[in-house]
Parts: sequence; C-alpha cells; structure tokens
Amino acid sequence: MTDARLVTSNPALSLAVRLKMDVESSSNPYCWDSLFQLQACTGEAIIFFLNGETYLGPSCCQAIRVIEHDCWPEMLGSLGFTTEEGDILKGFCDAKAHSSPPTLPSIKPNKLIP
Repeated sequence: MTDARLVTSNPALSLAVRLKMDVESSSNPYCWDSLFQLQACTGEAIIFFLNGETYLGPSCCQAIRVIEHDCWPEMLGSLGFTTEEGDILKGFCDAKAHSSPPTLPSIKPNKLIP
C-alpha cells in the first residue's frame, strides 16, 4: 500500500506562494515576465560566453537583474548556466545599468580675427 501525501490548505506552503506567483508573496511582481524574457534571450547569453561578445540587450539584462536580485537567483542554473556564469551575467548587467554615458568633451569655438 502506498501512502498518499496530504495536501495542506496552508497558504504559506502553496505552490503559488513558493513560486512567487501572487503579488503579496513576491517582492517583484515581474518575476514570471522576466523569466519568459530570459528564456527569449538565452541565445544572447550563450554567445556572450562562447564568442566572448560583450553585448547583452537591455531587455535581457533587465530580466537577469530582476531574476537575480528579486526572484530566483538559482534560476540561471536551471537554464544550464553555472553559478559562476550566472554571477558573470549579473555583474555585467549590473555594471551596465550603473554606468553613465560618456560625456562629450567641451569644444570652445576659435576666436575669429577680422
């Protein structure tokens, strides 16, 4: 005879809460949207490591930042990235978000002599 597992009505143990699917249990209501965006940009992340191309699109970096900071940091591992690769992606995207655009040098017009 096999034992059946009891389903509890405790909301703290519900699947929706554990997966942060409802707004009350999630610090960021965009966790699932970010996960789907990350799935869409996985190719960019693979090329980032395979070819050494240091470009990840803004939406890809946004998804990585949301997932790593607010949702499920271990999610990148479930997509096939090592912890170190996840840390590299997070670091790259964090640095990209905090970098300011380069300032243009000020150019003073030459004084015209009549």
